[in-house]
Amino acid sequence: MLFSPDNSGIHNAANALKFGELVAFPTDTFFALGADGLSAAAVGDVFAIKGRNPGTPVPLLLDDFAMVDPLVTEFPSPLRKLAERFWPGVLTIVLPASKSVPEVVTAGTGTVGVRVPNHDLVRELISVSGVPLTGTSCNLTGRPPIKEAIFAEQVFGSNIAGCIDAPCGTSDEPSTVVSYADGEVVVLRNGAISVESMRNIVDDIVVS
Repeated sequence: MLFSPDNSGIHNAANALKFGELVAFPTDTFFALGADGLSAAAVGDVFAIKGRNPGTPVPLLLDDFAMVDPLVTEFPSPLRKLAERFWPGVLTIVLPASKSVPEVVTAGTGTVGVRVPNHDLVRELISVSGVPLTGTSCNLTGRPPIKEAIFAEQVFGSNIAGCIDAPCGTSDEPSTVVSYADGEVVVLRNGAISVESMRNIVDDIVVS
């Protein structure tokens, strides 16, 4: 099923998510396979239909800055400064997870990656759903990420409630992923936001 990108379609997709179903939706990078990020069962379904190792952490997409606090126990100042500069945008920040985040999301690491995407439709979907959504790429594990709703529907079919039929953003690179350790920002994955641009905001950055 293709959900229209209007108010009605977004509400229908949000209702499906509230009932534990999965929805594919566009982001500022690629299509994501969305589930209620606070539902262990729904996130487990994401792993199952992607054929993904359940020992892999899953990032969560948020609608705004305020959604971070209930999900984490700490938000170090340097990472907060980066979020203030690059959110909404293609920066995933890995933080210590609170008890509200299921272990299937953290994969036992005790941390969770969070991001506010630069895509109005996605932020509205998250807002209407009322929960963070999984931000894992909408593809079978090992296959290229998907940029169009019709291909997401072809790949996953009846395994998901449907796809929101709207374009992705213009970035062809994944998000940059950062964490914090020993007083330094650590780049875990290079991506759309360069190390140089982050060093304009915080000085102590290392690339793992």
